Amino acid sequence: MTMLKHQTFKHDKEFPLELGGSLPELELYYTTFGKINKERTNVIWVCHAFTGNSNFQDWWPGLFGEGLLFDPDEYFIICVNMPGSCYGSTGPLSINPKSGIPYYHTFPELTNRDIIATFSLIRHHLGIKRVHTVIGCSLGGQQALEWTVSEPDLFDHLVCIGANAFHSPWGIAFNETQRMAIQQDLTWQLSTDTAGISGMKIARAMALISYRNYVTYQATQSEDDVNKTGNYKAYSYQAYQGEKLARRFNAFSYWFLSKAMDTHHVGRNRGSVENALRRVKAKCLFLGLDSDILFPIPEQKFLFERVEIADFKTIDSLYGHDGFLLEAEKLTRVIREFYVQEAVKKEMVA
Repeated sequence: MTMLKHQTFKHDKEFPLELGGSLPELELYYTTFGKINKERTNVIWVCHAFTGNSNFQDWWPGLFGEGLLFDPDEYFIICVNMPGSCYGSTGPLSINPKSGIPYYHTFPELTNRDIIATFSLIRHHLGIKRVHTVIGCSLGGQQALEWTVSEPDLFDHLVCIGANAFHSPWGIAFNETQRMAIQQDLTWQLSTDTAGISGMKIARAMALISYRNYVTYQATQSEDDVNKTGNYKAYSYQAYQGEKLARRFNAFSYWFLSKAMDTHHVGRNRGSVENALRRVKAKCLFLGLDSDILFPIPEQKFLFERVEIADFKTIDSLYGHDGFLLEAEKLTRVIREFYVQEAVKKEMVA
């Protein structure tokens, strides 16, 4: 039985950043599954979501494993924990080698371009010269798209789920409101691992409203007792979501990664979004979730209409933006169909 492998890569040189400044050194924690074939053509690169990690089987079940869409007997699957997070890669709680203390508030701002540049360090380290598919959702989908723009000759396929070419004012407003909640926590001023954690609980509760939608809450949080006047299911649900994240994340990573999402714009310093998207050479599948209010369908259609070789599909889901985590069967069907169609097109051209 093929097992997941968890490893750490150390980059001992200074790593410059797009917005200025640098990281004096860098550690990247990554997970692999399966083996690279002799032709080195079977790499599946997974870009994880905002509070996700490199263990894709943990947070994205139903897609990776024996007999599933991405089978380790067929593919070499890799996911790197993005820097700025708190699951092994360099982040705000890491020790700054120049000061000998954790970065905390002094952690530099990262962009998605910085993050995919760190992925390239791992790629070169492993000798990967071609990627069969880069797949990502939400913040990870933004990174996957940015990578196909930045290194267009590297990828055969892009599967981009619930993402966009640039982050919308709507999405930025959600993120800023969440950071405002963190700022209202008086402990946010402290240089401790748990600074701002109560504010982050509120931020997460806010975020969940954007990850789901009106219909989701009607289906999952409605009350059976018509006489009930308090202690509603929605009360405990919101509190539970904040507490749940607080047990595994920190406010600093929440802050800096939400900033990275805000700065996502493939057109930056490339003339326009259209110019940037014309660079993409991968065969692209843009997937939207019909009930997603955070990354709504028009954003994926925008990409489909501006990338040369692209397909667009809608996933029917009750769960809004979070549907990408919960609709493995539907995602599997659509992605399989995409691969089959692309294979047929390739044979016709040949």
